[in-house]
Amino acid sequence: MADLQPDMPRTTEVGELDGLPDAPFPEQPGQPEPHTPAGVLLDQARALLAAHPVADGYSGLPWALRHLPRYDLELGEAAIDTDMPRMREGHVGALFWSLHPPEGPGGDRATVGTLEQLDHVRSVIESHPEGLRLVRTAGQVIDARNCGRISVVLGPAHATALDDSLGVLRILRALGLRVLTLTGTAWAGERGLTRFGEEVVREMNRLGVLADVSGAPAATAERVFTLSKTPVLCSRSAARALRPHPANLPDELLAALGAARGLCMVPLIAEQTGPTVQDVADHLDHVRDVAGPQSVGLSGTYDSGAVHPRDLADASRYPHLIAELLRRGWSEADLALLTWGNVQRVLRSADFAARAAQHRRDTSPTRITELDAL
Repeated sequence: MADLQPDMPRTTEVGELDGLPDAPFPEQPGQPEPHTPAGVLLDQARALLAAHPVADGYSGLPWALRHLPRYDLELGEAAIDTDMPRMREGHVGALFWSLHPPEGPGGDRATVGTLEQLDHVRSVIESHPEGLRLVRTAGQVIDARNCGRISVVLGPAHATALDDSLGVLRILRALGLRVLTLTGTAWAGERGLTRFGEEVVREMNRLGVLADVSGAPAATAERVFTLSKTPVLCSRSAARALRPHPANLPDELLAALGAARGLCMVPLIAEQTGPTVQDVADHLDHVRDVAGPQSVGLSGTYDSGAVHPRDLADASRYPHLIAELLRRGWSEADLALLTWGNVQRVLRSADFAARAAQHRRDTSPTRITELDAL
């Protein structure tokens, strides 16, 4: 257990801190005037986040904690990027906890590995009942926030965890899984979805499991956009037009995602977005312009082993990003969608579609061997 230090050591980032000064708290966090001092913008950002906290689309915290002999998230841990003091300082209201093993989606133990991570996640949450709450629905996210708890949404997990079985998908959903990344399988590849892959997406819709197509081939992503009756996530994707990373989305896919009311969650990873907070803001501007303000979100990717841009080293630093967006003229309405509203919309939509589908569609008995590949 580590003591929380007054000046918490920061984990890996590019460059140095910005040293934005503190300033008197503004009466209203409205549109900034031209040349608004940096400290005033930062206070406006904090005020806005107090009303519209961050729903972080990807956290590697569960795996990071497995390598610590002891920890106390409530007290604070210098060895990680995400603990309760940092999340409170950064106004984080919800986290999607990744069940991805760091060595990648493959391997012979993908199902067992995912179940072990689910077991570990439950243990972490039970050890911090005053700070964390496991949630399964959009309504429970709101309840947790009203109780002063940070919501933990389970996922994304790799599709390899299904072991080509819809039964395993149903079990994982029963254990709380909400997001599945559709990569690394024979039924979701360069040629798109096979007939079994399409059946997986339909069953995900029936169960309320969101499809994540970050890193998926374009043909798979396009088919999922068309087939899914619920919004599709890109849990760790920025704009390829600004940075040619393979996980980033070209404009045609961003436009298609926006038309399907999906959500592109821009990662705070220097390799994908660039080394500064301004670079991240450029990607957010671009995604908003191409896909629309209803289709852009945030993905901290903290504790995932990634190098983060300058000024965004850990979960406490979200106000600095929001201050930069305020400087660029983002409205409070668009910022509220970015931080909180879009994730809530996607979860609510999936919950509603699942209830409707369960009245129309029985549990699918389909096996992969019963359907032909494309």
